[in-house]
Amino acid sequence: MDATKPMPLPPQSGPDRPEPASAEPLSLVERAVRTLKHGDAFAVLDSHGDAGIVPGTPEGLFFRDTRYLSRFELLIQGKRPQLLSSVLQDDNAALVVDLTNGEVDPENRFGLPSNVIALDRTKFIWNDACFERIAFHNFDTRARSFHLGIRFDADFRDLFEVRGTPRARRGRRSQRVVGPDAVEFVYGGLDGTTRTTRLTFSPAPARLALGEAEFVVALEPGGRGAIFVTADFSDGQRTSRPNFLTAYREKRRDMRAKTAGIATVASSNDLFNEVCVRATTDLYTLMTRTPYGLYPYAGIPWFSTVFGRDGLITAMLLLWVDPTIARGVLDFLAATQATERDEAADAEPGKILHERRLGEMAALGEVPFRRYYGTIDATPLFVMLAGMYLQRTGDKAAIAALWPHVEAALRWCDEFGDRDGDGFVEYFRENANGLVNQGWKDSHDSIFHADGSDARGPIALVEVQAYVFAAKRHAAHLAEVLGHHRRADVLRAEAEVLRRRFEDAFWCEDLGIYALALDGAKRPCRVRTSNAGHALFAGIAAPARARRVAEALMGQEAFSGWGIRTLASDEARFNPMSYHNGSVWPHDNALIALGFARYGFKDKATAVFEAMFEAATYQESRRLPELFCGFLRHRRRGPTAYPVACSPQAWAAATPFAFLAASAGLDIDHAANEIRFIQPELPDFLDEVTLRGIRLGGAQITLQMRRHGADVTMALLHREGDVNLVMSK
Repeated sequence: MDATKPMPLPPQSGPDRPEPASAEPLSLVERAVRTLKHGDAFAVLDSHGDAGIVPGTPEGLFFRDTRYLSRFELLIQGKRPQLLSSVLQDDNAALVVDLTNGEVDPENRFGLPSNVIALDRTKFIWNDACFERIAFHNFDTRARSFHLGIRFDADFRDLFEVRGTPRARRGRRSQRVVGPDAVEFVYGGLDGTTRTTRLTFSPAPARLALGEAEFVVALEPGGRGAIFVTADFSDGQRTSRPNFLTAYREKRRDMRAKTAGIATVASSNDLFNEVCVRATTDLYTLMTRTPYGLYPYAGIPWFSTVFGRDGLITAMLLLWVDPTIARGVLDFLAATQATERDEAADAEPGKILHERRLGEMAALGEVPFRRYYGTIDATPLFVMLAGMYLQRTGDKAAIAALWPHVEAALRWCDEFGDRDGDGFVEYFRENANGLVNQGWKDSHDSIFHADGSDARGPIALVEVQAYVFAAKRHAAHLAEVLGHHRRADVLRAEAEVLRRRFEDAFWCEDLGIYALALDGAKRPCRVRTSNAGHALFAGIAAPARARRVAEALMGQEAFSGWGIRTLASDEARFNPMSYHNGSVWPHDNALIALGFARYGFKDKATAVFEAMFEAATYQESRRLPELFCGFLRHRRRGPTAYPVACSPQAWAAATPFAFLAASAGLDIDHAANEIRFIQPELPDFLDEVTLRGIRLGGAQITLQMRRHGADVTMALLHREGDVNLVMSK
């Protein structure tokens, strides 16, 4: 490479003149978004591998809820290259983009005829840095020289600011060239934290200025070359960085280590295999190492952090595949369980964390999510998962360590959760800036009466009572195992009282379904929603009523053809394009399908499984998103995308494994030393499924299921250790 005449620099915004934040971030479906993640860093890129070309998008490189790089653009001869292909590697390790040049004054020294220079970008995140190799290859029959330019900027906007939350003040930003090969952006936050982005180039560019690096490349016919760029992020002391190849090897090793002991799925359907492979790589990309084990961060871009509810449900859906996730989630949430009242954080003793944020706005209290406890369901779900984990693993030592946290969670349910003493757990936000609705449907308009009027709190949600019932049943078993027999008897009795009161208060005979909620006056919200299906998942529903709920949820008003809607189409607030009032959520459907299977409605569980698989086949990379719109299914077209759905999303990625478990009737019981398949069925798109490496204690099995019409046969292919395989019709 050699230097030539510099190109003009783009205009820069100074530290006291930041670019204005967009009030409404651009829809994620308007651009072909590519995402990368490792640890607390993630990237949202366009299909070229660039970020920030179009103002107002959520693109950029983020670290601990702050955007550390807001613009990164590759140019050849001052123009954007032409895109040939853009794919994530199968294991999500890196984004690989193939580009070529357009025509630029081909007779001049620095001109180019079109399509003679191939550009190959490989980009990935490892720890708190983004690594990129920009390789180039001259396919012309003559030597070619050209300019490569990289434009960049760092706005250090908080994630909530990127989402559209306005701020009155910001800290100061500065930037400087720190050597022939490096430039640095520094942001002094109002929270007292100094955040730094450092860009390092190898080889050193011919010219490096604030906002642009310029390289001059000379290639012989068939010649090759490469430029390496590292963007590293720090909110404290900088550490040394490995080079591109070392970091890339470590990234691949890390993914192999995370997935080394998991169960895997292979089938006769290549598309379903693609769905499972993508789901696995997405899940273990979102899995983040913490001092307590792996924790599934909820989703990219908006929720790449710890969420209590999301982590708990994801762990539940994955229990048969990888029970170590449940252990990591339980231990993290036990360590962050609230121990005192804090109205600003909606915290009370025993309550389980809803959300943790590490950005400037959370640190300053501009948003209440530094450690936020405004969720009504994470606490009983925590107890449920502890019970499910023991049944799956028999890990009594872990349960003994968790028992004080389980007891604290149960006390919260009985005291703070049931503030009026009626036996139901309700929510009412303490912080005016917190969430109005605190169940999984936490949008402001999701809880209402049949006439469309808002339900006034405190609100007792149908699924929360079901979770509390299941929590007390599971806790009773934990107590028995730990020798607390009197406590176990009390918990079983309390669960039975709750079950009876639940049936009396929530059942709507004329609707054939449980009410969405009870409002503050104990009036039922007589609205048909998917929430009622969670009563089947948790096991609180009476069998005859469970059948009617299943029929209602599979009726034409609730079932779109792609899945069960969050709200039936003839209800007052139905809107298929809304977040919670008519959309379709894969994880919601998975929990309902597990509930169907629990009560023996295998045909319905399998129908939901089939609909969701077919929805996945229409998605890019066969990836199920957080949600999609609830429009009625039409022939020869896929489901309609929701404009700002996270993708990947942890609990959506976990659903293929949950659907398969529901259909196959898979149940693992450590105490009985059994891996059971209860009334197994397979959907029509699966003729054969092989489940490899299902572990129970120190043993494991590999088996194959085959469908013969409505029947399923099973063959044990491999067994290590002492474990019983049981199949019941």
